[in-house]
Amino acid sequence: MSIHTNGTSQVAIENSSVSEQRLTEEQRFKFEGYATEIFGALGMDMNSPATQETPHRYIQALFDATDGYDGDPKLIKVFDTECRGEPDCRLSQVIEGPINFFSFCEHHAFPFFGRAYIGYIAHENILGISKLTRLVRVFSKRFSVQERIGQQIADGLETMIKPHGVAVYLEANHLCVEMRGVKEAAPKTRTTVWRGHYASDPAIRAEFLTACQLHK
Repeated sequence: MSIHTNGTSQVAIENSSVSEQRLTEEQRFKFEGYATEIFGALGMDMNSPATQETPHRYIQALFDATDGYDGDPKLIKVFDTECRGEPDCRLSQVIEGPINFFSFCEHHAFPFFGRAYIGYIAHENILGISKLTRLVRVFSKRFSVQERIGQQIADGLETMIKPHGVAVYLEANHLCVEMRGVKEAAPKTRTTVWRGHYASDPAIRAEFLTACQLHK
């Protein structure tokens, strides 16, 4: 991940190792041929009117669902903090969630999906609220694992606004668990990331979980 700045008020998140996922016609034809072969081997009738375009749609859907590798082409604006040195400046939280996300497990290439909650304690800058959703989607729309997504979201926030603390809570259903292997029915995997004040102050962690209605 790289952060590109434009003056002092705008930043954009991009992935420096992959730019603009695009397929040439030759690549698309080749990949659709592979998909046709695989689907046929699994038992799909590839000659019916309903499935003739399935390989094309499948390859396109995969690229659409993993466009997080392209980063976010839109600038993410950073604003000055609203806290003016009051005693609670190191305690006041900005919390957003639930944010729905979808991703692919890099171990089996099966989807996992769920909800994210993000909290941060502002220092000198804050983000527009909608940009927290954008941040989640940049990192979730890739082949990944749930634990990494949480760490990347926290890293991104720390890089962009250098807050006093960051909290990330993710809960997700993993189809690689539900459709294969142990075939557990609708389990949820929960992961947390605590940085700064959240890591050192149990009361702030509890306030975050309560505000997200996660603390029973």
